[in-house]
Amino acid sequence: MSKKSNISKQSETFLFKYLNNPSPTGYESEGQKLWLDYIKDDIDEYFIDTYGTAVAILNPNEKFKVVIEAHADEISWYVHYITKDGFIYVRRNGGSDHMIAPSKRVNIHTKKGIVKAVFGWPAIHTRNNNEKGEDTPKMNNIFLDCGCTTKEEVEKLGIHVGCVITYEDEAITLNNKYYVGRALDNRIGGFMIAEVVKLLKKNKVKLPFGLYITNAVQEEVGLRGAQMIVERIKPDIAIITDVCHDTQTPMINKIEQGDFVAGDGPVIAYGPAVQNNLRELIITTAEKEKIPFQRYAASRITGTDTDAFAYATGGVASALISLPLRYMHTTVEMVHKKDVENVIKLIYCTLLNIKKNHDFSYL
Repeated sequence: MSKKSNISKQSETFLFKYLNNPSPTGYESEGQKLWLDYIKDDIDEYFIDTYGTAVAILNPNEKFKVVIEAHADEISWYVHYITKDGFIYVRRNGGSDHMIAPSKRVNIHTKKGIVKAVFGWPAIHTRNNNEKGEDTPKMNNIFLDCGCTTKEEVEKLGIHVGCVITYEDEAITLNNKYYVGRALDNRIGGFMIAEVVKLLKKNKVKLPFGLYITNAVQEEVGLRGAQMIVERIKPDIAIITDVCHDTQTPMINKIEQGDFVAGDGPVIAYGPAVQNNLRELIITTAEKEKIPFQRYAASRITGTDTDAFAYATGGVASALISLPLRYMHTTVEMVHKKDVENVIKLIYCTLLNIKKNHDFSYL
């Protein structure tokens, strides 16, 4: 692909709006509305299931069904306990990292609206140092301060146990090469499958199968949205996109984590949940279209919605295309623009190759 970005200004405007919109696990509805509104003119119909997974459809009357899927939710926190002095202790909603919490600004979502707060932390001058070293952030010592001095004052703001909490950080572009922000895992995936739809519309492609563009909820708490939606769609093929680790930064052991480079292309997974012939079709497509790619050995599970699709409804031919990402589950998750473009291109071209195999005998 050319050095110039193929992602339009209009697409980037949507991307940043979508990334900056809070969509914590279990509360993805506002983000799903944004996503559907972005592609509504490019699809035939859509539906939203009981828990909020959004599915846009092309050719809904076709018997053979292909899913391209990402997940819409972001990690977050719950209000867990409010002290009599007005401090708030939290519980994870997904894989939230307690180590990055201190000094972060957050939004507490209440029925009265957003309440601002911060993760407080003792000043360097006052921290407890002992022979084992200074105190470090743990789940039992990180806390929120919303400027209140009593539990009653906190509750008057509309805060109660169960309120969900998201970080305030907004997305940026870094060195004109990277997108950076919270929740690129995996709203960047929702963006990429939406761009595939845009390409199909732009190029007036008529697919000989039903295409179900699926933005699933609750991946961060156990692939739950995918588990539900696969039973409803009952697809024949599922191509999942998610993120994996870029392992080039300090403090990462490549022997344990593998060798993946942001900017070197999509990462194609190997593993029991990945259907071999579908994976080989994707690899053949990448090679033919000169799309750079990397390979990943997933072992027992992929840890993504691929696992939920693969083993459902008697078995769905599934594959995983991952996007290398730095600093996963932080507020500075980071992906390379070239990789975003190449994942979009790879999924799009794979769909065209499925189109050519009208008997789908490769399965």
